[in-house]
Amino acid sequence: MTPEPLKILAVVGSLRRASITRVVVQHLAARWRAEGCEVDVLDLRAEPLPFYCPDTAGAEPWFAALRERVLRADVYLLGSPDYHGSISGVLKNFLDCFWREFTGKLFASVVASHEKGLTVTDQLRTVARQCYAWSLPYQVSFTEDEDVRDGQIVSESLRARLGMMARDVRVYGSLLAQQRRADLAGNEPGFMARLRS
Repeated sequence: MTPEPLKILAVVGSLRRASITRVVVQHLAARWRAEGCEVDVLDLRAEPLPFYCPDTAGAEPWFAALRERVLRADVYLLGSPDYHGSISGVLKNFLDCFWREFTGKLFASVVASHEKGLTVTDQLRTVARQCYAWSLPYQVSFTEDEDVRDGQIVSESLRARLGMMARDVRVYGSLLAQQRRADLAGNEPGFMARLRS
């Protein structure tokens, strides 16, 4: 039996027209597609979300379609600029919409930052932990002009780090997806048991 292709939801959490976050997310998406993964890019500039309201979101027409995309994914690539040491508001709004949908899946982050984006990544890891998701033990950060210029990746160092991330997401994302499916189909105790139907 041929294994299922890894399904990745790549989220561009930047509204800037000439966003370097978008350039890096699209670079990874193209690489994963070339390696046989299914990649869905959610660009929050092209597909803006209303502010999440827990009282009403579930009944809104946009919510069901977005939830289906989130459920389908095995891995989430989350791209954000570093705004005052924090993730962008549009990315936080996306993350606020879901919880159990992230359980048992892998988070990976790329951060546009002149300060290495460490606090941004810590916040994304906190979200993953709160949602019983896994996260890569590192992030990739990059800067304008030095790493990305005129819509192109210009740094060989960044290319190498993105190559490492692309490989690790593919390998560990596939392992976690396989185990998640087995846990959902099984009857052993574990944190995935709460999602069994």
